Amino acid sequence: MRSPATLALLAALALPAHAQLGNPGVTDPATAQARPGMPAAGETNVADRLFLKLAAMGNFGEAEAGRLAIARSSDPRVQAFARQMVEDHSATRGKLESLARERGLPAPAMPQPDQVEAKKRLESLSGTAFNTEYLAVQLADDQKTAHLLEWEINAGQDAAVQQLAKETLPVVLEHLRQVQALIAETSGAPPQGLAAASPAMPANRR
Repeated sequence: MRSPATLALLAALALPAHAQLGNPGVTDPATAQARPGMPAAGETNVADRLFLKLAAMGNFGEAEAGRLAIARSSDPRVQAFARQMVEDHSATRGKLESLARERGLPAPAMPQPDQVEAKKRLESLSGTAFNTEYLAVQLADDQKTAHLLEWEINAGQDAAVQQLAKETLPVVLEHLRQVQALIAETSGAPPQGLAAASPAMPANRR
């Protein structure tokens, strides 16, 4: 069963089938328009460009961590979760890279800096300590990703990029549900709640 916070977040992001994405209220004056108030296809703003960069890096990092967990963890539940992370995040990264290429933007093939540090910690661990740290890292990463996706949905301008974010958010929320359940199963602790996502601008990582 989804947590109340998860359901609330999904409900808040639900759009009517006929609704059009785009954020004409904050478009650059030079933005080409398909018609008044609606950006032309492929137009991107700062939020879209930053999202494509950070999301590609984040998905790269989560897939890398998943591969490490498949190799290092001896818990079949953790390994199964890690395999799903590799599959889902690799697929999403491919879609992000495709959108970036179509817009003439770079798609960085590297994780975010905090993911680099997390991987170093994981590489020094084994057994139960590895499983505990891996699940904690995934919980933090997917909470951060949920924030980033909601921010793009609210602040983006490029309809195709916003649509990918909208389609990806339920997948990430399901990852959070799964990792919360795994933490509870492997540690005996109660599941940790999903922090409410915020549309505030994320820090630009270099």
